[in-house]
Amino acid sequence: MNKLVIFTDLDGTLLDYTAYSFEPAIPALRLIKEKDIPLIICSSKTRKEIEYYRKKLDNTHPFISENGGGIFIPKDYFKLEIKSKKFKVSEESNYQTIRLGAKYSDLRKATQELQQEGFDVKGFGDMTISELCETANMTEEEALMAKERDFDEPFIFKGPDFKLPGLLKSINEKGFKFTQGRFYHILGSSNKGIAVSILIDLYKDKYGHVSTVAIGDSPNDIPMLERVDSPVIVQKHDGSYDNNIKIQNIKKAEGIGPEGWNKAVMRIIKTEK
Repeated sequence: MNKLVIFTDLDGTLLDYTAYSFEPAIPALRLIKEKDIPLIICSSKTRKEIEYYRKKLDNTHPFISENGGGIFIPKDYFKLEIKSKKFKVSEESNYQTIRLGAKYSDLRKATQELQQEGFDVKGFGDMTISELCETANMTEEEALMAKERDFDEPFIFKGPDFKLPGLLKSINEKGFKFTQGRFYHILGSSNKGIAVSILIDLYKDKYGHVSTVAIGDSPNDIPMLERVDSPVIVQKHDGSYDNNIKIQNIKKAEGIGPEGWNKAVMRIIKTEK
């Protein structure tokens, strides 16, 4: 029997878009815990932010930060399997860390260059704590964690729509990529899909056969959704599904954010019996 492994986005997916609550998903979260199913958070959030929610969720599995920029694996989680891989692994106090993303200092420099070129962009690094609280509906504690970035710079763009193609072209010419979730993001060659594939291989080494699921809601989730057996999207805060997500075998969960997440996971676990 295949080992079920679930990858999940946070904002607008497992977490409610406005209140950052996962309460509607508690029944499915309890069942995941009961059945010892690995739940891997794969988010645009920073390491500190994800650690905050992992603690709330009582989650002890690996996680992926900043749109695939970093993979953090608790020490001894995969034991010897990770040592035979080709990618570089650094040892930290609590984790074996795989760094895939660009340097944040390089992303900040690129953001400042975009501003000098006349694009009306404002990154998280440009915002004060109070500005970020207001922009992202965060508490001061959450905003402080969101500003501790390593691999990805979220930004808002207030320019006219016709300038967006020029902005994206300039980002590419600087050697970086662009993705979109709740905010626009500038990042390196990393993405959620590359990071998810690395972890899937490690789970295959550990369990033999695995059945993989990913749940998201936005375009930055597409690389993650493309790498799994069962991709799922939930409804956005207005009840719609993101039209930019076009994957052949995608399943559409009925429910906004964590409500849809709960229904999807319950159905998947029932099907896997």
